Amino acid sequence: MKNENNKVLVAYYSATGTTEKVAKEVASATSGRLFEIEPEKEYTSADLNWNDRNSRSSVEMNDMSSRPAIKNGILNLDSIETVFIGYPIWWDQAPRVVNTFIDSNDLKGKRIITFCTSGGSTIDGSTRALCETYPKLDITQGKCLNGTPESGIEAWIKSLGF
Repeated sequence: MKNENNKVLVAYYSATGTTEKVAKEVASATSGRLFEIEPEKEYTSADLNWNDRNSRSSVEMNDMSSRPAIKNGILNLDSIETVFIGYPIWWDQAPRVVNTFIDSNDLKGKRIITFCTSGGSTIDGSTRALCETYPKLDITQGKCLNGTPESGIEAWIKSLGF
């Protein structure tokens, strides 16, 4: 990435690679630093089976206090002004590993912009839940970027003032 913008972090969680692809495009459009939120224990296909009430993802999403461990924990965000947080939509929300990332890092005073990928849900419920969980953070609802071409992502980023 040319001329990396040290004031922008693009943090993302991706279970299948879809959100990762979009996060890389957001990082490219902002010249921001890319950061993958990695669960300590990777999710298997069985873990992601939303039709199984006992699957790992179902159990986590049904427990608002669930905070699955992540590998890469705490970051030095002193120079960061804006944090884009990307994730797939699970049960109309961000996966709980995203909450672990937020809980592990001091995001007060940072502009936080969400983005997501989804098989059918909008970003609305996930951003609303994050705002309710973290009322002291400056969280702005971004966009659901399913199938958005790179030019569309660049236009969205430009509309945000980057």
